[in-house]
Amino acid sequence: MKISTKGRYGLTIMMELASNYGEGPISLKSIAEKHQLSEHYLEQLVAPLRNSGLVKSIRGAYGGYQCSKPPEEITAGDVIRVLEGPISPVDFTEEDDPAKRDLWINIRDSIAKVLDSTTLANLIHYQDQGDEHESNMFYI
Repeated sequence: MKISTKGRYGLTIMMELASNYGEGPISLKSIAEKHQLSEHYLEQLVAPLRNSGLVKSIRGAYGGYQCSKPPEEITAGDVIRVLEGPISPVDFTEEDDPAKRDLWINIRDSIAKVLDSTTLANLIHYQDQGDEHESNMFYI
C-alpha cells in the first residue's frame, strides 16, 4: 500500500497541530513555510480533516487550526483513512483464490494495526533509536 502526498502531508499537518495542542491555533501558512509545502494544497487537505472532526478551525486575526482531541486520542489510522480512504492493499473479491484473499486480508489487518496503534503523541515524541542492526555488528 502506498500512501500518497495527501496522507503524508495530512499527517504533517496533524503532527504540527498536535505539537501545539493546548497552546492555541496554528496557521496553515506557518506549517507550509516550516515544511516548504504549498499552503493552497494544505488548505485542500485540512477541509476533510475538519469535516471528519479531527480538526477545529478558529476564525479571526489570531485564528488557525487545532486538534479537536488530545494527541493521545488521534491515531495515524484516523488521519490516513480520512485522506486516503479504506486501508487495503488490493481490491479483492470473494471469487479470488482463497489463499491470496487471506494474504490480502492479513496485509490489510497488519497495516491497520500499526496505523491504529500509533497516536499523534507517539509521532511527535518519537526518538530515533538508531540502527538496531548496528549493535549486532562484529568487527574482526
